[in-house]
Amino acid sequence: MQIPKLEYTTDELMSDDEFEEPLFGGKVRCHGGYSDGQYISPRVKFRKPAITAWRQRLIDDCEPLIYIPSEYVPPNYPSYEQAKYLLQEGIVDPITRSLTTISIVEGFGARIRDIKLPDFKKEIKEDISGTALAHLDKGLIEAHARDEAGHRDQGGHKQMWEAARDIGLNNPDIPDDVLIRMMSGARGRSRERLYPELSAKMEEMINFVAGVLVVETFADDVFAWAIDLLGDPEVSHDPKLASHLVKCIRADETPHVDYLTVALSELRARTLISEDGKKEFQGSEVIDRIFSNQLRGAATNRPRDARQRLQEEIHELIADKDKANRISNKFESLDSGWTFPKEKDEALDILLEAS
Repeated sequence: MQIPKLEYTTDELMSDDEFEEPLFGGKVRCHGGYSDGQYISPRVKFRKPAITAWRQRLIDDCEPLIYIPSEYVPPNYPSYEQAKYLLQEGIVDPITRSLTTISIVEGFGARIRDIKLPDFKKEIKEDISGTALAHLDKGLIEAHARDEAGHRDQGGHKQMWEAARDIGLNNPDIPDDVLIRMMSGARGRSRERLYPELSAKMEEMINFVAGVLVVETFADDVFAWAIDLLGDPEVSHDPKLASHLVKCIRADETPHVDYLTVALSELRARTLISEDGKKEFQGSEVIDRIFSNQLRGAATNRPRDARQRLQEEIHELIADKDKANRISNKFESLDSGWTFPKEKDEALDILLEAS
């Protein structure tokens, strides 16, 4: 029986498969490419089997894997039905804004490089060799950043979302206040430290990784929405190509969710040591609490804020008040009314026991 490889070099984790032809997003050469007509994501030649091996190691050790049940994932807002209705009414700006915002957020994905990793040898009791944790700064984080924002002459998800938007909506005018609205909606509140005995780097890293994993998990619903909308011939200028680009992005995101899940689950299975070395914490206690807070916050705040902003925008765009009210009422009638399924004092079912 062959022992799975658990140690990889940075060069290996950044390696591409062989492509027969490149992927283009509009006129921009993007990462990845095609082999036998099938799209192959970038930098997965070793990254994919590596994540599979690290995940299997957790399963073999009977350790649970972080998992977000589908009922905790808020549907994209506006929904496909709502977005299609607006486009059919000739109201393009809100959908253009949504797709542009997604592309900007993808570009911000390069900030994952800014994670300051703690001293794992000092702050984790057990050995972490042969884990995703040990490879975060050996290619996993850098590959993630390049996937999102692009690298050198190759576009990434930012450019692919822009191309899908322009192809599907036939080069719409881009609202000039997208970035300003994004920044004005950002919450600047400082985060309360839940475990001040741990080093700031350790707690910040856990918060950051947990937050990115939540966002990446929620993104799957965004992909489904965009594929349906941009792939709808009734409202899309080129449904085949526009939806295909989103499908490529969706394929690229799978390694992100997988390595973040494995790394956080590995940390959960270990013992964390306080900064002064005098106290120990079970990783499960720390991870579960921080992850649950991140999940609940993102799943409740984001849909609420999106509803408020978009309903205000409809009235801003339509000068005729009667028409605005008619469209707004119809638009709101298509809202699913989704709410987070757990009360604040209820524990979240975020773990899937490995079998």
